[in-house]
Amino acid sequence: MENRCPWCGDIPLYRLYHDEEWGVPEFDSRALWEKLILDGFQAGLSWITILKKRPAFRQAFAGFDPERVAAFGEAEIARLLADPGIVRHRGKIEAAIRSAQLYLEIEAKEGFSALLWDHVGGAPVQNAFERIEDVPAKTPMSEKMSRDLKKRGFTYCGPTIVYAFAQASGLVNDHLVTCPRHRAVADL
Repeated sequence: MENRCPWCGDIPLYRLYHDEEWGVPEFDSRALWEKLILDGFQAGLSWITILKKRPAFRQAFAGFDPERVAAFGEAEIARLLADPGIVRHRGKIEAAIRSAQLYLEIEAKEGFSALLWDHVGGAPVQNAFERIEDVPAKTPMSEKMSRDLKKRGFTYCGPTIVYAFAQASGLVNDHLVTCPRHRAVADL
């Protein structure tokens, strides 16, 4: 694909992710929760690191089944800390388990997807950036969403992480206008 967003470079896995997943609006609560957790694990790391480890994360975290993850205890934490296929960070692992518990509460009350999409008025924000330098790292929307999630007990969800999550999940369309995916994603 010519003129794709430059952030994915020449790495085939990154290009595939860009061309097929990044920016596609996601409305499934469980899938959104998985993406939020993975973005939290990215904190301090590159996204390609997480993307390469995503299959191992899915296996280690029971397919990101929130009910199963919410029940993880010390034995599962020890197992995860010993798993070289994932990011072995106790704080992030414990945050993922706690977030599964919070997810279940939110999903039962109002819907996790509805909570997140409400921050963008229920439809993707269609940005029109021409240069990668113009794409923000955070926005007032991501700051508000971050505050909301933190108020509910989530961690590893600062405004920059939340904005990356919003981009990946299609809450915002940040494909550059020169990228063929910009129009394709906007049309979804």
